[in-house]
Formats: sequence, C-alpha cells, structure tokens
Amino acid sequence: MKNNFKVIILFVLCIIAVSCKKEDKSPSYYKGDLTILTDESFKSVTEALADGYMINYPEAHLKVVTRKEDLGFLDLLKGKARVAVMSRDLSPEELKAFKEQVGSKFLPARFAADAVVFIVPKNSTRISISMDEIQNGLLSDKKGFVFDGTNSSNLNYVAQKLKKQPKDLQFSVIPGSENIIEQLNKYPDKIGVIGLNTFSRPYDKTSEKLRDMVKILPVENKGKLYTPDSAGLREMKYPFTRVLYFLTNEGNFNIANGFIRYSCTQLGQMIVQKEGLQPYNIYKREVQMR
Repeated sequence: MKNNFKVIILFVLCIIAVSCKKEDKSPSYYKGDLTILTDESFKSVTEALADGYMINYPEAHLKVVTRKEDLGFLDLLKGKARVAVMSRDLSPEELKAFKEQVGSKFLPARFAADAVVFIVPKNSTRISISMDEIQNGLLSDKKGFVFDGTNSSNLNYVAQKLKKQPKDLQFSVIPGSENIIEQLNKYPDKIGVIGLNTFSRPYDKTSEKLRDMVKILPVENKGKLYTPDSAGLREMKYPFTRVLYFLTNEGNFNIANGFIRYSCTQLGQMIVQKEGLQPYNIYKREVQMR
C-alpha cells in the first residue's frame, strides 16, 4: 500500500514538473528573447525603449541590432527577425509583399516623431538651407551632401520627400552618423545629413559633445524657416519630420507585440520624450487640487 502511494506521489510530481517545463517554454509577452532591427539613425530611442521593457519585465531579453532600413525590412519579410523599426512609407509592391509573406494586414505601430536634419560645422557661415537648394544639390555632380550610406533611413526618407528614387540622387558617403559629425569640418563645402536622434538626448554627454561640433540648419520652404524643435516635430511643420513605427510578423500577443504595446503606452512615450523626440501618442496629464 505504501509503495503504491509512493508511486502515485512520484507520478503526480512528474506531471507537475512536465507542466512547469512546458509553461516555461510557452510564448509570453513578459519573457523570452527578442531581436529588434533598427537603422542606426534611431538606434538610441530603440535601445532606450528596449531597456525600459527589460526593467519592467526582467525575464524578457531584448537585443537591438543595427541594420540598414531596407535590409531590416527584407529580414522581417524572411522571418529572420520579429520586429523592425521603419520611418519611410512602403511602396505598393512592398505592402503587397508584406501581406503575402507575413500573412497579416499592414499595421504600423507609430511611436515617435523624429527628423532628418542638415548640419554644417559650427564655424560655417551658412545659417539656413532651402528646399530648392536641397533638391538641386542632390541632383548635382558636385555631391555636396553627405549621407551615412545607401539603403539608410536618412537617404530613403529624403528621396521619398523629394519624390525621387535613392539611385537618382547624387551624394557623398561617410559611414556612420557620428562619423559624419566628427569629420564634417574636413569638408567645409559639404552638408551632412543625419537623423535627429543621433544627438537628440538632452542630458547625454556624448550627445552634447556631438551637438557642440555642428549646427543644424533651419529649412526654408515657401519663404518660411522651419526648425526640428519640439513644436516643429509636434505640428509636423519641419519639412523633414518623419514618424517612426514598428512592424512585426508576430501573429499573436507574445514578446514582440508586448514590446510594441509598451512603446506606445504612457511609459514608452515618456522614454521617447526623454530621448528628445516627439511622442506620437500624447497623454493628458491631470492634476487634482484639494
């Protein structure tokens, strides 16, 4: 009788152990591994959001990997990653490919307003740049604009804004936005083109150092000057304001969608604001007086 009782106890314990093991491996929004692909231009805000998520959910392990925007989108379609950060509008062909290969509707999760900015060395006499100068300069053999590379979000967005294909534009390349800032004084006749998030963090020492090396040129459009400050981004009056959004191929609510939801809620939007960008989802702050 005692032996039978021991067998039953062992059987029950085995069932519990197997159940716990299966539960540990089951998908969940609050634990597991996730790789997020992002262009270098918005790596900082993506890392800040990932860090915030891991603080809230210690069993979640998020890794942010730098990938050129076009290549990151292709990796998402191929299932090599579950989340990619995008800034440009997808073409009809890309939207079709997304629907066919991912098997779901195109549902961008917008979370921040960023900007492409035009910079010159601090000692430059230039104080602004016009839309006409940008358009004409990017069609000139002089290659007066410096981008961080092909397939990058900055090049893609500027080309889309000018209603051109990236291959139709003429430009120089210095790999890496920070390298553009640090080397721009060697090319006084050039204008750097980078993402605002490269150095938008207000109290970060590295960002402060980079900001001190260059100045951002206001963009003149139809006789008015626009700057990529909080008002320019919030009202989207700055001509090269862009909205960052997440895409995922995850069909259920697991860690990828959990991270995306977190980024678009108040906690995530506070992180976006601390990064010096404009939160896409604005929450009213109510104060009760007694």
